[in-house]
Amino acid sequence: MSAPEPEEVSLFAAVGGEPTFRRLVDKFYEGVAQDPLLRPMYPEEDLGPAADRLTLFLMQYWGGPNTYSASRGHPRLRMRHAPFRVDPAARDAWLRHMREAVDSLGLAAPYHSALWDYLERAAYFMVNAMDNAEPTH
Repeated sequence: MSAPEPEEVSLFAAVGGEPTFRRLVDKFYEGVAQDPLLRPMYPEEDLGPAADRLTLFLMQYWGGPNTYSASRGHPRLRMRHAPFRVDPAARDAWLRHMREAVDSLGLAAPYHSALWDYLERAAYFMVNAMDNAEPTH
């Protein structure tokens, strides 16, 4: 008789669950709130709703509850970001604030790397304009 296979622990559970993801997103939006490039992309005066959406998305992605999909449907990240001009400067600003937020968590190396690698790939995937110049017609 062989030993049962150990259950794989999700990154969500391994890093402390919802409180960790809330701290991540709160720290990220502290930077966004002061960023002259990113802040105008959030039409709401209060960044709380955007922070809640990002928190729920990240929690679900990393193995937490599926609250995001239950309330908003499929993430469709590129479609949801299509109305916004996401050029390399916006991507880099987003990554700068997110890097500070990820680093602030003090996660063990494998979790830090997994989380950061995903966020960096996602940021590059969201780019929908290749330069900072306005189109000429």
